Amino acid sequence: MSINLNYLNIKQYNNLYRNISVEELTKFATERREGTLSDKGALVVNTGKYTGRSPKDRFIVEDDVTKDTINWGEINLPIDEKVFDKIYADVTDYLKEKDLFVFDGFVGALKEYTLPIRVVCECAYQAMFSNQMFVRPTDEELSKHIPEFNVISAPGFKAKGIEDGLNSEAFVLMNFSKKIILIGGTAYSGEIKKSMFSVMNFLLPQKGVLPMHCSANKGEDGQTVIFFGLSGTGKTTLSTDPNRKLIGDDEHGWCDKGVFNFEGGCYAKAIGLNKEKEKEIYGAIKSGALLENVVVNENGVPDYNDGTLTENTRAAYPLHHIENIEVSGVGNTPDKIIFLTADAFGVMPPISKLTKEAAMYHFMSGYTSKVAGTERGITEPKATFSACFGEPFMLLNPAVYAKLLGEKVDKNNAEVYLINTGWVGGAYGKGNRVNLSYTREMVNAVIGDKFKDVKFNEHPVFKVLVPEVCPNVPGELLDARGLWENKEEYDKKAEELAQKFNKNFAKFNDVSDDIANAGPSL
Repeated sequence: MSINLNYLNIKQYNNLYRNISVEELTKFATERREGTLSDKGALVVNTGKYTGRSPKDRFIVEDDVTKDTINWGEINLPIDEKVFDKIYADVTDYLKEKDLFVFDGFVGALKEYTLPIRVVCECAYQAMFSNQMFVRPTDEELSKHIPEFNVISAPGFKAKGIEDGLNSEAFVLMNFSKKIILIGGTAYSGEIKKSMFSVMNFLLPQKGVLPMHCSANKGEDGQTVIFFGLSGTGKTTLSTDPNRKLIGDDEHGWCDKGVFNFEGGCYAKAIGLNKEKEKEIYGAIKSGALLENVVVNENGVPDYNDGTLTENTRAAYPLHHIENIEVSGVGNTPDKIIFLTADAFGVMPPISKLTKEAAMYHFMSGYTSKVAGTERGITEPKATFSACFGEPFMLLNPAVYAKLLGEKVDKNNAEVYLINTGWVGGAYGKGNRVNLSYTREMVNAVIGDKFKDVKFNEHPVFKVLVPEVCPNVPGELLDARGLWENKEEYDKKAEELAQKFNKNFAKFNDVSDDIANAGPSL
């Protein structure tokens, strides 16, 4: 079916390529010198100046749809509609006489909540990225496709910063009334993916659906488990289980019918990628995959340990590049929820159970910690809080998402566990990181319902419930304080982290006392 883009005011373009094959897009990308091929046939691109998201350059048009709903602040920045219209006119003018690549598809695997989208790209590789990341249509669906939301990505167009009412040459502008997202000045493909995640996070709660920054898998019996966690906590690693089918590794919705993936692919961090430890991801990077900012030698062989261009190297590939997946992208209602944190202070228990109120508290807190080497200037552990484990993409008040979580935990009698994949026996630099094999045993114990008859004791500071035993895990490992040689030093560090929790949580309003009181006590 032929289309035109007049409704987007995109006119006088040269050639329009709609939903062409990945092979054709790869060929276009190499011929246009957007990228080269790796030794395994993956497309390798360098995104230039911007190798990650540009959070200070994302704006949302403040209008009747958004003014009273968006959680405005340092993350969700408002912009006047006149500024949007000016940039929109400049971008559409810039695209004249250019070849354009269009991907028509969907966000959301469950039909009831699927959002039809159109991504208009200046670059062939970003159309390829969109084909990998979003849900691909059948031929019949494509013939009837009418997009509800449109993304226009023009990396080659650079704004004038302050003169244009923006912060820099790069921009991601979201207009919920026009249902258009404008991306320019940055070639980092993650902006396309995350902008649509943000849209779903705005729309779905209005339908009683909880949007989640999490991974999910299911067993042969259909049991579905979801994993929340920020970067570096093991979300992708722990949900990729040879004995369970991967539903998705990053973005999902939870409705009355169960859990559904928003995406059709994975956008995995590639730095330090190890063939033995992460063989499924390693094997997925082949013809049809995309590598962003990964250094390759003259023979096209990637060096995944080379962070010369960025530590945020990425591999994008469709889900079917992984063998053990849930093809439908849909799972049952989860009865087990796992929060992951990498505590570099070394004071959080390796595993604990949360009451519903504690689950809502820790969900709103979204705690993990950064360690030396992850960012410039970090020389000792730094506590990091990201509401709902994905604050940059949550457009509503975090309390809205936490309330939905609490309702679903209640309704489905789901159990929530907090697993520390970070340090024990001392802080980062002195203690040891929890052995991955033990962490997997903890996850297995949760999934296998092995704590049913186990006694739990409340932690004196963090008030989480710590099991006395866990199958195949040394008993002493469960006692966070007991692992420290200097118990007074542990108490001091635990109090220090508790204060950080409380200070962070104080910013939230519209929170009931029972949730606020579920946090650490001093």
